[in-house]
Amino acid sequence: MPGRRRAYQSGSSLEQRVVELATKLGLSTKKQVRAGHRLWGKGRRIDVVIYDRQSGRSLGVECKAQDKPGTAEEKLPATIQDIQSWPIPGIVVLDGKGFSNEIKAFMFSTGKAVLFDELEDWLRLYFGLHDDKNY
Repeated sequence: MPGRRRAYQSGSSLEQRVVELATKLGLSTKKQVRAGHRLWGKGRRIDVVIYDRQSGRSLGVECKAQDKPGTAEEKLPATIQDIQSWPIPGIVVLDGKGFSNEIKAFMFSTGKAVLFDELEDWLRLYFGLHDDKNY
């Protein structure tokens, strides 16, 4: 299938960048965490789980990267629905110029999506991490 290998590499790269950011903030991470099964029986995995050992708070993160217009955005509404079945809160992190303005608007309207460039601020708010420069 054309483009599939590139999409996987982009997704894996984004997962690694999310892990590096969380680690920089003093948070712990685990990649590809099993979390039950989907409706049709296939196993469900969360791309990255971020957790704060001090508070015990955790967050699942789905990583979606797309550099050119394509099929990744067609799966995003189902991803939002899938997150509702997770045993922990979750978000979708978007990266790349290939997502249409319409799908980004939809994703942001759910309150469950954030651009990678805005993820650090989002994680600081969610986990209660203070950045002394901005306070």
